[in-house]
Amino acid sequence: YKRLSLCGTVPLSTRIVGGEDAPAGSWPWQVSLQIFGSHVCGGSLINREWVMSAAHCFSRLVTVSLGRQNLQGINPNEVSRTVARILLHPNYDSNTNDNDIALLRLSSPVKFTDYIRPVCLAASDSVFNNGTDSWVTGWGAVKEGVSLPFPETLQEVEVPVLGNRQCNCLNGVGTVTDNMICAGVLAGGKDSCQGDSGGPMVNKQGSAWVQSGVVSFGFGCARPNLPGVYSRVSTYQSWINSHISSDKPGFVQFTSSGLDADSSYTCPGLPPPVIIATTTDTAGPDVTTTDLPSMISSAECK
Repeated sequence: YKRLSLCGTVPLSTRIVGGEDAPAGSWPWQVSLQIFGSHVCGGSLINREWVMSAAHCFSRLVTVSLGRQNLQGINPNEVSRTVARILLHPNYDSNTNDNDIALLRLSSPVKFTDYIRPVCLAASDSVFNNGTDSWVTGWGAVKEGVSLPFPETLQEVEVPVLGNRQCNCLNGVGTVTDNMICAGVLAGGKDSCQGDSGGPMVNKQGSAWVQSGVVSFGFGCARPNLPGVYSRVSTYQSWINSHISSDKPGFVQFTSSGLDADSSYTCPGLPPPVIIATTTDTAGPDVTTTDLPSMISSAECK
């Protein structure tokens, strides 16, 4: 049945109401990575055999749980797999959280159902302008240091993308690279948190959900003016394709409408916006990340 192979489709959810608990089957690509039966991180199914998550999550003991709604109690649609292979991005830097992305090959392929389906991935030429509507899902803490109450139902939260220049200014110039994408409400109160790491941030284009980010890090959770930081999926299309030879994930070019309000955003220490010129001798100053502010040491992986 050909339609089952389409990424990003949700047969059980015709619309989404902003809430707390995600209805069963709303996010069928969401997985729970578990060690000795305890949830440690999230992830997303990208084809029948591969899951994407964050590099900072990993040990080899992980089990992947798919089709799950609650961490506790009965999950009639749940399927488990062990992991045959873990691929951390070769340029992952645990000090700066750059390239915080990983691929997990399952011990055997899974069968797609209404509750287990792959998400589409943002292609390399995707554009996510400031304000783009996004959804983040996971079983992480509901507040800093506050775990989900029983039965620990999958949570969903709607957050807008925040442009990289503004995100850099808010989190500390140098903390946000081109390999990252930010999202959050400047007033605070909506964010991913500890335990959500590795899980997906998705955006809807037409009828398909496209993953734009992998939950990576932030300074606390949902604090005002401190948006969450995610690995930018579109940066990794060639790396992902280089490791998945058959049954390629569905890459979709996401496009944002309107002007990018972030392109002119500036603050002290941030290099000036790049002006696209026709001549070849207008390259801006070289930007290095060697002078990262000391506050990066307080960033918590989620």
